[in-house]
Amino acid sequence: MIHHLAQDKFIKVINFVHWRALNLVVMIQRIQSIYLLLAAIVSGVTALVPFSTVDKAVAESALFRDQVYNASDNAVLLGLIGGAAVFALVAIFLFKNRKTQLLLSLLSMLLIIGLVGFGAFLWTQDQASLQGISPNFGIGGALPVVALLFLLLARRSINKDEKLVRSSDRLR
Repeated sequence: MIHHLAQDKFIKVINFVHWRALNLVVMIQRIQSIYLLLAAIVSGVTALVPFSTVDKAVAESALFRDQVYNASDNAVLLGLIGGAAVFALVAIFLFKNRKTQLLLSLLSMLLIIGLVGFGAFLWTQDQASLQGISPNFGIGGALPVVALLFLLLARRSINKDEKLVRSSDRLR
């Protein structure tokens, strides 16, 4: 009798794990999950690549002391990038709550817009210290735009899902 109960419990656990694994695979296959994952990856990569570089270090510059202007030059930039990536990742796992997904993707977009704005502000404040040195722009300046594009595509797909669910609810 005890052996039979243990076997039933084991089967229930296996079924639950199998169900969760299938649920996860279905969630990742949804196009908005792919877009959100790509937005999170691109946001994370933005923290690693330079926004701009110069040929020689500029001691008077807050951004180009090490010849490279990147997210690690300012804690606020790192926080904005990290927040955007985290919100996009969290939104993936909230696939059953589309309104929360929309909210988190919007927050991620706002953080990326803040990143671009604050990064441009830092850039303009630092231009006087460059003393005629022209910087070379890196891919890090374009990646936030790519992340915004993925977030916009994700929001569009989430809205399509929401409309589909509402229309099917009306048919009931």
